[in-house]
Amino acid sequence: MAVMTIPYELRIGWRYTRSARTAARNGFISFISGVSMLGIGLGVAALIIVLSVMNGFQKEVRDRMLSVLAHVEVFDGVDQGLADVDKLSAQLMAEPHVEATAPFVAAQGLIARGDTMRGVVLRGIDPAAEAMVTPLVEAMSPALRDRLKAGEFGIILGGSLARSLGVTAGERVTLMVPSGQMTPAGVVPRVKQMVVLGLFDSGHYEFDAGYAYLNIADAQRLFRLSGPTGIRLRLDDYNRAREVAVSVSAALGSHYWVSDWTRQNRNWFAAVQVEKRLMAIILTLIVAVAAFNLVSTLVMTVTDKRADIAILRTLGASPASIMGIFVVQGATVGVLGTLGGLGLGLLVAFNIDVIVPFIENLMGARFLPQDIYLISQMPSDPQWGDIVPITVIALILSFVATIYPSWRASQINPAEALRYE
Repeated sequence: MAVMTIPYELRIGWRYTRSARTAARNGFISFISGVSMLGIGLGVAALIIVLSVMNGFQKEVRDRMLSVLAHVEVFDGVDQGLADVDKLSAQLMAEPHVEATAPFVAAQGLIARGDTMRGVVLRGIDPAAEAMVTPLVEAMSPALRDRLKAGEFGIILGGSLARSLGVTAGERVTLMVPSGQMTPAGVVPRVKQMVVLGLFDSGHYEFDAGYAYLNIADAQRLFRLSGPTGIRLRLDDYNRAREVAVSVSAALGSHYWVSDWTRQNRNWFAAVQVEKRLMAIILTLIVAVAAFNLVSTLVMTVTDKRADIAILRTLGASPASIMGIFVVQGATVGVLGTLGGLGLGLLVAFNIDVIVPFIENLMGARFLPQDIYLISQMPSDPQWGDIVPITVIALILSFVATIYPSWRASQINPAEALRYE
């Protein structure tokens, strides 16, 4: 039975790595080697943590956006209100991937309570149909949706908006809409007293501070529309929104304007992607600096081991074998640092929802003010599509850093090295 033998390059390279860590005379080399390993590990961990947080931030904000926004929206091209909504809805339901439709009125107005006034995005909805399209309305209690009846002029406010106005459910607010009526004094905005039926909380500050729902019939009366301004679509896969929007636009023609959720928030998602790429580049440079610290480690090790190299050469070791020994030593430091960073990064990334609140409580500070960052908790979404390239790049950089010092070691002349030994 054949016995597998370990190549002596691996055995000697591993022994040099261990001796560099344990021998007192190599204390400085050990320190530099440890710094290189620590730098690689921290760089890899930082890359994994930062990209996981950015992925989580993007996913969290996207999911909260989609709890309020429709996957696709179809608008009347002339803003006069859609005619024959039922026929158009049936046509849209025939499109692939469309699961539900709901008519709506989109408008803007001002809500006042006493001396406090806030601009608001108004959504006139059919509560039953909207619950089939929008997760936020679906999550509202059936009793609250049932109270949003036509002709009663009730309104549902975002929680942050209600707090800024100082109102609660059951109180009245004044709604002013810009499309007013002509009087001898000029155009006067229409004003309507509305009853606050309840509040909603989407978890997205922009929506909670600036959105309000009312019945679609009341919205049409207030804005003097002959019908809804658009129809909202829910798809079986939100990632197909762009594809479905193009298909619907081609089917309906130029009289309608079709938009999807990716276009409505295009600038925000583009900015996040740019930030993610820049952070990846910056942190990869940190890993590269740490990896190339291996050059100085190996140069000093080669200088310290000149006599050993000369003896190995006289015993018949080839230059390639000498080079392999020091490649093994440097690569070992790189592999250990990368694996340590990988473990630390994954540990923090998967437990950041526990670590960050602990640090916030310890320091008495909040890292994510909701009115600035849209969300209030630090999210994390580790993705193998990021983790695997990070690990591979760190290993490649560590290997590349070992090539030149190892090659110089293979070029040492045994006679010159032993002359003064």
